[in-house]
Amino acid sequence: MINNYTSLARALVDLFGNSVAITQTDRLRGGDINKAYALTLNTGDKIFMKANAKNNADFFTAEAEGLSAIANTHTIKTPKILCTGTDDGEDVGYSFLLLSYIQSGEKDKNFWESFARELAAMHKADCQNSSFGFSQDNFIGARPQKNTPVNTWIDFFRENRLVPQFHDADSYFTTSDREKITKLLDNLDHFLIEPEKPSLLHGDLWAGNIMCNSEGQTILIDPACYIGHRDADLAMTQLFGGFPEEFYQAYNMAYPLQPGYEERRDLYNLYQLLNHLNLFGPTYLEPVLSIVDEYV
Repeated sequence: MINNYTSLARALVDLFGNSVAITQTDRLRGGDINKAYALTLNTGDKIFMKANAKNNADFFTAEAEGLSAIANTHTIKTPKILCTGTDDGEDVGYSFLLLSYIQSGEKDKNFWESFARELAAMHKADCQNSSFGFSQDNFIGARPQKNTPVNTWIDFFRENRLVPQFHDADSYFTTSDREKITKLLDNLDHFLIEPEKPSLLHGDLWAGNIMCNSEGQTILIDPACYIGHRDADLAMTQLFGGFPEEFYQAYNMAYPLQPGYEERRDLYNLYQLLNHLNLFGPTYLEPVLSIVDEYV
């Protein structure tokens, strides 16, 4: 169970004792959605804190649930979840997530192969049920991600992934575009396949959400978890430049992809590009329409 607090001070006391105090607060770079800090305590501990507006506390409870789901597969490392909470603050209220602090390290020559094997093991891990979705809705970037359980993967991907994104981006499309989109959604089963088994997915698996700790181990951060087809995770790794080739070779040796992955990949990345279109605007319209044209 992930503890949720109504005070940062109360959380720190429960975690580190009555005499705890923050001796140094360092603002960290990175992240467009949340503020990030390294907190140094008088106990000698250093912890990582994310903060956002108080009414955005759901960001952190969802992230904590995703990190917990990954950790529970016992396949790949994540930061340790300390707690979530809200605080009224001196000037304005805020929400927070406290995690163990990860000291960054250098990737050695075996990093990508080791990561690939760990990711394959996570995708192989038994899920609690055979339906697709998650225990709660969460977020993909700053936007909500619907995770209502569905019994078949193709229906899940249509109704919980593509349909909401196309709906929110509708003002960008012409009548001709909408006809093609409808045709694509009606014929998803011509292009996608059901997985051998449902897999726990990270959900937002790009290079920025992968850390290397001081021991050279992979740490997954900022998940958008759900149960789905592992194709979607692998496709995301290739959307913005891709990982080194040894990663894909090692993954395929550990857990061979179903035939035809390359033909399905762009359709999975259509979801991510639609999300970017809805977040960042028309720069992403051409790539979205290009993929729609590719399949219709």
